[in-house]
Amino acid sequence: MIRDFVYLSPSGLKEALTFLSEYKDKCKIIGGGQSLLILMRQGLVSPEYLIDIKHLKELNYIHFDSKEGLKIGATTTHRAIEKSSLINEHFPVLINMEQNLASIQTRNWGTIGGNLAHADPAGDPGPVLIALKAIVKVANKDRERTLPIEEFFLDYFETALEEGELLLEIQIPVTPPKTATVYEKFNIIKNEQAIVSVAASITLDKNGLNCTDARIVLGASAPIPKRAKEAEQMLVGQKLTDGLLDQVSKKASEEAEPVADIHATEEYRRYLVQVLTKKTLKNAWKQAEASA
Repeated sequence: MIRDFVYLSPSGLKEALTFLSEYKDKCKIIGGGQSLLILMRQGLVSPEYLIDIKHLKELNYIHFDSKEGLKIGATTTHRAIEKSSLINEHFPVLINMEQNLASIQTRNWGTIGGNLAHADPAGDPGPVLIALKAIVKVANKDRERTLPIEEFFLDYFETALEEGELLLEIQIPVTPPKTATVYEKFNIIKNEQAIVSVAASITLDKNGLNCTDARIVLGASAPIPKRAKEAEQMLVGQKLTDGLLDQVSKKASEEAEPVADIHATEEYRRYLVQVLTKKTLKNAWKQAEASA
């Protein structure tokens, strides 16, 4: 049962940050509420104040610049990202990710900022945004700061947001030439949360032969979206071969930190990491070869 709370609807971002500063650990931010309301019903969180930012137009936008890249406001819905022609042109992996995220009803109301701030290690956007080298902008009433999104996630449902801070924006740099990013997840029921997911990014040299940069990010395989950094380094300077991908995907499975639950054993999750890593890397490599 949800306990009584005071509902606050700030008139703008400035007032929302003032509320956060004033009520500190007594309040929670609500965007779409797709995750928060479940926690409140279960009695896991019981805020005295609920600050609703869903209606703040200041945080609802999708902008692209050929030099600065993509900027997405925190209250932008998953559905808006999914249907964005700008994103489809420049970052199609985000479209694919969103199309497989929960139901249309959830995507219509849930926000990208809320998803990231919830910090569920099985969430879809985190691994993809880390693979894309995204940065997040956060603020309190006195200052703004940015940090790489891979530093944003600290532990299960825990982020680097400090007291009084709000996630404002996701920034994604322009994709380098000969680069492609692919996302795959395994689940039993379509659009359900991942049992395991992998995002892979490959950058090739100007001739499209050797790998110059790689990112492999594992989802639902550790307390946070986890880069398999040793596996990544095995790709740099190499040409694509099945043998190489077998070695890299095996290393990624060894770097994973899965836990057993009602959905899968630790061993099965490691196996899935190995299978999905090879698949995503191979697809990303082929796309990078074909890109401009």
